[in-house]
Amino acid sequence: MMVSLDLQALSSTRWHQYAVRFVLGGAITVATGLIARKFGPEIGGLFLAFPAIFPATATLISQRERDKKACYGFDGRKRGRQAASIDAAGAVLGAIGLCCFARGMAGPATLTAGRGSVSAALVWLGSSMALWWVRKHGPLSSRRHSDPRRRSGQPRK
Repeated sequence: MMVSLDLQALSSTRWHQYAVRFVLGGAITVATGLIARKFGPEIGGLFLAFPAIFPATATLISQRERDKKACYGFDGRKRGRQAASIDAAGAVLGAIGLCCFARGMAGPATLTAGRGSVSAALVWLGSSMALWWVRKHGPLSSRRHSDPRRRSGQPRK
């Protein structure tokens, strides 16, 4: 899969999908603030790393894929779960990259704020690219294409 930008997808998103993302993201942000108030900023900060719109996005991706398959008379629940799981895998890789960034920011105290930020950004970029490469070319990548229907030319449902 090639990484690409599809601006047409913005026009196909319905207004209520944006509203769901906004409400769920806001609720998660409020919950994080309440946790920080009750247990302190150290614990609250851990929850700031939670991708606020991920739950809404995973739900909407799953629903969109089910709707696409339903147009052709298929039950799209399996495809919806697969699409949401691919998005979840990307979110996990992104979270690991952010952890590497945070570790880079906690590096040597002798660096200035600007140098520390640049250094941490380079750590994030390098770790994210390495994680993507391992995901794409690593030992588990061959399992993604083990569906025998793909080799035989039969369409997937």
